[in-house]
Amino acid sequence: MRGNALIDTGAILALLDRTDRWHQACVEAFRQLRLPLLTSEAVLTELFHLVGDSRQEIEAAWAFVRSGALLQAKIEHEELPLLHYLMLRYADRPMDFADATLVHLAKRESFSTILTVDFADFETYRIEGKRRFRILPARRS
Repeated sequence: MRGNALIDTGAILALLDRTDRWHQACVEAFRQLRLPLLTSEAVLTELFHLVGDSRQEIEAAWAFVRSGALLQAKIEHEELPLLHYLMLRYADRPMDFADATLVHLAKRESFSTILTVDFADFETYRIEGKRRFRILPARRS
């Protein structure tokens, strides 16, 4: 059985780093979700770019990715114009490629829940131009 939520780079980094200010909130939100969480190759690329250079950090990221908690969704070449459209639509933000993949996957897979710490962007993005994301963890005041 697959999960029913997406996960973004910042949330993965927060889960891996006990010193991250969002660590505990992401751990608690992660426990509420049905696994595996869906993500994209672009998110994983960002993760391994940002995780750090130490062998321990890289291995911790690999352990998480291979744990079964994540499922990498494939985006076909034919879907790339849809990502381009999203990036043009949100050019004022601007929307990066990884975020475009997640918004696209939300539409394609009928998901609206995302585990992210990127509140400003995912509060702005709309699924199919209409539906808001349910963002976990909740934004702190």
